Amino acid sequence: MQSNITGATTSTMPTDNSTLISGQTIQGTRVFNPAGEELGHIDDVMVDAASGRVVYGVLQFGGFLGIGSDFHAIPFGKLRYEAERNGYVTDLTKDQLENAPRQEDSWLKDREWQQRSHEYYGVAPYWM
Repeated sequence: MQSNITGATTSTMPTDNSTLISGQTIQGTRVFNPAGEELGHIDDVMVDAASGRVVYGVLQFGGFLGIGSDFHAIPFGKLRYEAERNGYVTDLTKDQLENAPRQEDSWLKDREWQQRSHEYYGVAPYWM
C-alpha cells in the first residue's frame, strides 16, 4: 500500500509504536513554513558517520521540475515532522534560504562553511 510520501510504503512510515523512518522515505518529503506554504522538498539526508545521527536535510527549492533549483543543506534540527501536513515544517523563510551561505561542491569536507551555515541558521554545530 502506497503512502502520500514519494517512495514510501506503510512499512517505512512511522507508526504509533515507532518513530523510526527510513532515509529513502525522507527523500521527496515536502517542507513547509509555519504558514503552510511549501518551500521545497528534501532531496537527500546527510548522516554523520561517527555518531550515526542525521545532521542535514538537503532542501531542493525553486526552479521548475528540478531545472534551476537550489540545494541547501539545512541542519536537521531546523526541521520538524508534522504528520497532518505529511511533511516537515521549518521556521525558515524563502528569503533566508535564498540568502543562506552558498555551498560549494566541497561543503561536505569544509568545516569552515559548516560553521558559518550553523551560525546562519542559529543551530549548534553537530560536531560540538
